[in-house]
Amino acid sequence: MELELRGITKRFPGVVANDDVNLRVRGGEVLALVGENGAGKSTLMNVLYGLYKADEGEILIDGVPQHFTSPRDAIAAGIGMVHQHFMLVPVFTVAENVVMGVEPTAFGGIKLDIATARAQVRSISEQYGMHLDPDAKIEDLPVGLQQRVEIIKVLFRDAEIVVFDEPTAVLTPQEIEDFFVIVETLKADGKGIVFITHKLREALRIADRIEVLRRGKTVGEADPTTVKDTELAEMMVGRPVDLVVAKEVREPGPTVLDVRDLTVREPGGRALVDHVSFQVHAGEIVGIAGVQGNGQTELVDALVGLRRIAEGRVALQGTDITEADPRDMHRHGVAHIPEDRQREGIVKDFDVTENLALTAYYTAPLSSGVSIDWGSAREEAARLVDQFDIRTPSVTTPVGTLSGGNQQKVIVARELSRELKLAIACQPTRGIDVGSIEYIHERIVALRDAGVAVLVVSTELDEVMALADRVLVMYRGTIVADLQRASTDHNEVGLYMAGAKESAA
Repeated sequence: MELELRGITKRFPGVVANDDVNLRVRGGEVLALVGENGAGKSTLMNVLYGLYKADEGEILIDGVPQHFTSPRDAIAAGIGMVHQHFMLVPVFTVAENVVMGVEPTAFGGIKLDIATARAQVRSISEQYGMHLDPDAKIEDLPVGLQQRVEIIKVLFRDAEIVVFDEPTAVLTPQEIEDFFVIVETLKADGKGIVFITHKLREALRIADRIEVLRRGKTVGEADPTTVKDTELAEMMVGRPVDLVVAKEVREPGPTVLDVRDLTVREPGGRALVDHVSFQVHAGEIVGIAGVQGNGQTELVDALVGLRRIAEGRVALQGTDITEADPRDMHRHGVAHIPEDRQREGIVKDFDVTENLALTAYYTAPLSSGVSIDWGSAREEAARLVDQFDIRTPSVTTPVGTLSGGNQQKVIVARELSRELKLAIACQPTRGIDVGSIEYIHERIVALRDAGVAVLVVSTELDEVMALADRVLVMYRGTIVADLQRASTDHNEVGLYMAGAKESAA
């Protein structure tokens, strides 16, 4: 199958999301579509998938114009999409999720033929090396296996063109490697793959061709065998981008955060964080590396007052904050960039001003007595939008309509635009583009250079190694290594992450 998007233009009020975009992908090849958040990648794919109707242009399959009015039409034409945020029912099994809406039936169509469903899912799973149990419940599967369920869903519906929207954003390094093997298998079977990503090294590794979008327009095509990541980054952003974090070696100051024997338990009593101890000093970035699910989330939740500490003590510049709640932490000068920006960092239906005021609405100058001074709030929001390069039509624009990178900048602006003692940044650049990554990394390093203690938690090992002065590795709820960045490397940290090297903490 050959898919072609020809002259696609899609407008929204005040915005041209796609401007005369052309794209082509054939069976048996991987096309990487890269660009900043807000460049129009997702809009273009939503047009392809029948979720949006283009204002101009056409979609052709094997040279025949198509008219998609819904995803059902796109699916019937052989197009499947694996979304970044999975669309699975947690309490259903793998087989039940895969066949939902196109269920094989028995007894004249009045009963689900679950045996046939299991067999079909198992056949596709084995054909493409995904090795999934059809009877496993989604809620019991790690993220990497849940993604495989989404892939099987589109293959079950006979997709010949498969679109992956930021497929590695939530995967561990090993899961990413497994995903690439699956993509190669799909390619070998003649499927056409559209790989939407902001991770340039991944695009260079997996793609046969790379298309670059910027501000809704196609700005170029690149050959992954010859182009450099810095050249791609400049095409995406429209200016040179420094992909290496620049920071000077500095001597850390006194201890700011002192964590002693911290333990967090789940309701059943099992330790999710098990007697963890470490310190973060003024003017130091400490990075916590580890495969997702090894206690990092629970540790940070405990540190910022979102989760009860079962045992241990936490001190901030000598003051005990073990029992502090999130508002106490804010008052103490602690910033928190949360792991999941949409669930924990923003209120999508609130506008930019309201989101920027979320943690300070009760303090001057935003508040006077029992009421919020919205004039002052909008003035402050406008200042932060300018200072932090938040690209929004207005401070009254709902934040949920902004790109992921600009949503993240709203959170960064809210959390880092005040006097701080400690900044805790979790997955600070997850799912955002290289321009926004460069900007946020610069902000984190500037905090450190200003004498703030910084704790960065990321499953992106490259990010930890680029930012950190000292690297802690979490494995099964404990700190198994405390390493000076200057004297360690990716390989050593990776071994500790996998539990393949004895504790050095």
